[in-house]
Amino acid sequence: MGTFIIEGGHKLIGEIEPQGAKNEALQVISACLLTDKTVTITNIPEILDIKNLIGLLQNMGVEVHRISKGEYTFKAENIDIDYISSRDFVKQCAALRGSVLVVGPLLSRFGRAYFAKPGGDKIGRRKIDTHVLGFEKLGANTEYDHEKKAYLLSLPAGKKLIGDYMLLDEASVTGTANIIMAAVMASGKTTIYNAACEPYIQQLCKMLVSMGAKIDGIGSNLLTIYGVEALKGTTHRILPDMIEVGSFIGMAALTKSSITIKNVSYDNLGIIPDSFRRLGITIERRGDDIYVPAKDCYEIETALDGSILNIADAPWPGLTPDLLSVMLVVATQCRGSVLIHQKMFESRLFFVDRLIDMGAQIMLCDPHRAVVIGLDNRFPLRANRMLSPDIRAGIAMLLAAMSAKGVSEIGNIDQIDRGYEYIDDRLNSLGAKITRKA
Repeated sequence: MGTFIIEGGHKLIGEIEPQGAKNEALQVISACLLTDKTVTITNIPEILDIKNLIGLLQNMGVEVHRISKGEYTFKAENIDIDYISSRDFVKQCAALRGSVLVVGPLLSRFGRAYFAKPGGDKIGRRKIDTHVLGFEKLGANTEYDHEKKAYLLSLPAGKKLIGDYMLLDEASVTGTANIIMAAVMASGKTTIYNAACEPYIQQLCKMLVSMGAKIDGIGSNLLTIYGVEALKGTTHRILPDMIEVGSFIGMAALTKSSITIKNVSYDNLGIIPDSFRRLGITIERRGDDIYVPAKDCYEIETALDGSILNIADAPWPGLTPDLLSVMLVVATQCRGSVLIHQKMFESRLFFVDRLIDMGAQIMLCDPHRAVVIGLDNRFPLRANRMLSPDIRAGIAMLLAAMSAKGVSEIGNIDQIDRGYEYIDDRLNSLGAKITRKA
């Protein structure tokens, strides 16, 4: 496990461009398993989670070529059927959260797939019920393999998945993506109501359509999929990562810096810019770039009746939960108070103890809610030694350390590397002082 040594208090200046979207990359790379033809994907973020998923596909027999930075070709012509039924496969899947997304394609194309209990961030219980119930609606049988400690989803020999109507119990992004990939080659029509409709899901659907799938309702929470016999190859470009865009907006405010965030795909950011504006941050759209000017004071809005501002996550087009950690840290140095309500994950706010140690005024009400009293930069955060518990808390801690007085340490930075590509080098190019130690 590596460590970041951060010398805080430095102002930043310049331009930075977000990497490709991690969550979209996990989906579209997994979708390459649906065809034996070549699929080319560009703007892939070369981060730990993506490298691990690509390694998993290679072990499965997928032919992978790196053409240039962020550009890869995938050809899943010769899948190793024995390997995808092995203990080693299940073990590798269990170590990687994104591996859940290979289940739908494998079940659709080969009629069976193991579903391991997924790894990833320790941010609370993350159910797989939505995935499994969706597969069962399409005709898959489910049994638990006690030896492999995984679920086996299978179809009778010679049978295909059959389209059906389903109302998802929650608008799960990975659940929706998995079911879409299972349904595109099922017999007949599949209707998915309460589907997630994030831009990443829209991108997956557009890629599948370019491969020959038939999907109606893209961008809505009601998808209709007409099964086809086979899919062909395609070329696809991944969107910029909206979580990085939000992280950089927060970074500019915390360090009282002026930065330009390049090529953000602004129309796909939803309410993210307006959510940061509610914390008093000025955000100027310049074409497809965002300019964040430095300000002496960032004043948190109050509600129309004068009550404390409440910022909460919600399914798209609501605010993504992945940015609440960043917004919470930003609020510590704004003027005013805000209630941060993390509805989806019950352990994601526990990192605030480290911020309190740094001098932040935060009251953790329960596992889902925290009240932040902004100090208006009158009392800068103090340097601290911390461990990153997950990707988003890790980047929030890094931003806090960049604004703090003194030298901070963040351990377990593999968690940050899972979601942010060469983040130390990229921030240092703007004037940050971050050193990586093995």
